[in-house]
Amino acid sequence: MSLASVVSQHNAAASTPAASGSAATTGNTGSSALGSLSGNFGNFLQMLMTQLQNQDPTSPLDTNAFTSELVQFSSVEQQINTNTSLTQLIQLTQAGGVMQSSAMLGRQVTVQSGDLVLQNGKATINFTAPAAEPVAISVATDAGMHLLDTVATAVKGSNTWSWDGSGTASATLPDGTYKVTVTGSNADGSTTALPFTVTGTATGVQNQNNALRLQLGALSVPFSAVRSVGN
Repeated sequence: MSLASVVSQHNAAASTPAASGSAATTGNTGSSALGSLSGNFGNFLQMLMTQLQNQDPTSPLDTNAFTSELVQFSSVEQQINTNTSLTQLIQLTQAGGVMQSSAMLGRQVTVQSGDLVLQNGKATINFTAPAAEPVAISVATDAGMHLLDTVATAVKGSNTWSWDGSGTASATLPDGTYKVTVTGSNADGSTTALPFTVTGTATGVQNQNNALRLQLGALSVPFSAVRSVGN
């Protein structure tokens, strides 16, 4: 293996982003790369000394090339150390985010979601009606099977609708997530889907793929979906 190839291998290793894969895997990779660099740096020095001892006096080796390769080794070592430090910083930031978010557990949280969550036999959605009008609310399974079709009398502005988990067949459904649609009527007889939010009790915080997610029973949403936190 030539001196240049040794340097080239570790330039490639150090250029690998610290964020690829999990934080733990990246940390192990950084440590392995740094250990490998140290071993090859020793080989580099041995090769350098051998070349110096056996060089042709009438055509000495170019010292500028040796200096350049030494500088490259130093640069690679700094890159590996930087990647390792960034990995540790990401891990600390994520741990701090989980600790701060845990203060929401047990509190009522309103989130933006296309699913309503039935917890302890109760689910709540919030929607805004443009006028006092009947609003059609439909609940279905994730597979699309209709469980409930009902009409609520909405007032102009903010409205809240609660569901006790009972379906059309009067059977009480188990806790979980269900698809819901809210449809309002227009003056010309057409209908319009009304946007809504879902309210439930925060039950957990998870770190998935380096992103924090809030759990409301069976419903999992990113923290960007949180609209308000109550008592």
